[in-house]
Amino acid sequence: MERGALLEEKLLYAFERLEESRPFAKMRHQGAVLELAERLLVQPGGLERLYRLAPRFDAAGLFSGTDWVEPTALVPSLVRRTLEQGEKGTVVLECLSELRLLAVFKGEVIEPPVSPEQARHFLTQVLALNLNRVFGAADEAQRVRLGPLAGAVDELFRFLLEHIGFEDILGSLIEEIWRILAQRPIQVGNVKAMVTQIALVLNQGGADIGEARLGADRLVSALFGPTQGCLDDPGVAVFRERLEAMDFQALQQEAYGFARAMHDTGLVSDYHAVYLHWLVENDHAQLIADALGLSSTGLDALRSYQQLVHRLIIDAIHPQTAQAVYGLGMLLERGIFYASPIAPALWRQIGLRLSPNAEASLRAALGDTLEPRVHLLAGVISLLGQPLGVGQGNNPTCQAARAISMWSYNDPDYLLYLVAQAAHGDNILMHFEGQPIQSSALLAGLSRSVPLDTDPVSIVLVPHLDRVYAEMGRLCAGRDEDPHRWINPEFHGWWVGREFLIAVDVGSGMLSNYRHFVHCFYAGYHPYYNGNQPVIHPQPAGIAVTDSSARFVGWHAVSIIRVALDQEEVMRVYFYNPNNDSGQDWGNGVVVSTQGYGERYGEASLPFDEFASRLYIFHDDTVVTEGELPVPDEELDTVEQMACASWAAERVQG
Repeated sequence: MERGALLEEKLLYAFERLEESRPFAKMRHQGAVLELAERLLVQPGGLERLYRLAPRFDAAGLFSGTDWVEPTALVPSLVRRTLEQGEKGTVVLECLSELRLLAVFKGEVIEPPVSPEQARHFLTQVLALNLNRVFGAADEAQRVRLGPLAGAVDELFRFLLEHIGFEDILGSLIEEIWRILAQRPIQVGNVKAMVTQIALVLNQGGADIGEARLGADRLVSALFGPTQGCLDDPGVAVFRERLEAMDFQALQQEAYGFARAMHDTGLVSDYHAVYLHWLVENDHAQLIADALGLSSTGLDALRSYQQLVHRLIIDAIHPQTAQAVYGLGMLLERGIFYASPIAPALWRQIGLRLSPNAEASLRAALGDTLEPRVHLLAGVISLLGQPLGVGQGNNPTCQAARAISMWSYNDPDYLLYLVAQAAHGDNILMHFEGQPIQSSALLAGLSRSVPLDTDPVSIVLVPHLDRVYAEMGRLCAGRDEDPHRWINPEFHGWWVGREFLIAVDVGSGMLSNYRHFVHCFYAGYHPYYNGNQPVIHPQPAGIAVTDSSARFVGWHAVSIIRVALDQEEVMRVYFYNPNNDSGQDWGNGVVVSTQGYGERYGEASLPFDEFASRLYIFHDDTVVTEGELPVPDEELDTVEQMACASWAAERVQG
């Protein structure tokens, strides 16, 4: 019998034993399966043989007890590190995980752990971040460490590519990058890594991507050559030498080029950070406004607080923190320097001494190239400039991320106060109904570890907020109603509406007086029915998240930013979603938009009735009375039907 067939027969026997084993014994049988899978991977045709088993991997418990057990928790950017640094057994598990997701995408899994769209989205990003492996570009270290398995990994990516399509993957990837950047996230490390891979492939002439080429060139040039002075990506040292030789007109053209590329893409080149430093150091500060692309508002703020802005550039803006340049520009454009506490609070942040714990957390996430205080200061700049750009990362901390966003948006001096407390004293003090809560005295909340995949402010602040939020929940234990009624105003701020409405009965989880709930939302938030009252402060709300099949997934925290007509005269709710990507398909035609319908950077939006159909908690201001127009019954009927056809399908009382 041919070797590959023999190994397949042995693997099938070991796999069947794994399938038949009890849950507590799964790990005992996984080793034999992984050992045989590794041997089969390096055989000709081994991938195809393993792929035939892939639809059964999850049901058999192949990933039980491992980091791969929950596909929804997997992070595309970690795949490369696993393949480059992981032990052989870990690399094999990663390969098998990719095969099972390919089987899901191809519709070959009876009860898939994720949707085909989610599987394809994940594989698309994995391929984009590992395009070098598509061309068999494993380095010598990997070949020595993994031996024949290194070639098998390369073959895996080519196998994935055959099923997904190369042109499609690059074209889709470029489109995906632009979609993500349209949301202007603070964390763009993954995007930059993807653009870098695209640049390498295009430079090697390895792809013909047609119309997508223009979008790719704009992204690549924004990072590696946004101006004439760095068009050939000469390196930082050479670029500085070129600046020394430029006259004022040439320097001004550089400023215009940097600003144009930054505002076009939302990405900031390392050269941009070097340029700003050079301007401050060489008495050309009059070009800073041009380099940041400021309007009259930002220019006035820059002139009024010039010394502070220069200090922020010198202390916080470096090639490693270049993305904070965009945050600085947006911070000036917001005009928040004119709130009297902001400037002194930023001076405090500049001189802040960080605690050993805060420094250790920042180093663990961001490395040792720069001091932790530099990363934190850059993070503060980004957050103040982009309040809706913060994300929760791969952490169950949507409440904390939402709070950070709301404070940056609405109460930035309070946010700076909390950051100073947490970073310097390893503690924050908040109050719940008059009772002080010290985060340092509390056990961990929902997040059991420091969130390392978020922005620097969240790395420092979220663990404290998470503990405080959990403690507020504990203090509400025993009350008959949903604890958010009391927690949200105390946790977020005085501006949270004191009227609290919930769509379900807390005890049973069934719909409760739902039509009244929807009516109150229309009467409180819809301009046609609330006397044209705008949303003055962001308001916390809870949504029932559904997947692309409209099945209930879970409860999630968002904040309502505003309600307005779009360009098609459709009334929409514009909201902030702490999820790292707000563009989501919630099923039955409810697809969240992030651009094209009047969204501002960082906002998600839905038509009013569609948003209402996924809403389950909101706050209202009792000061505002209903408008003169009654809410039409047909509007209420539509929302109720959409809810009962999705998350509330099993919550209707008979």
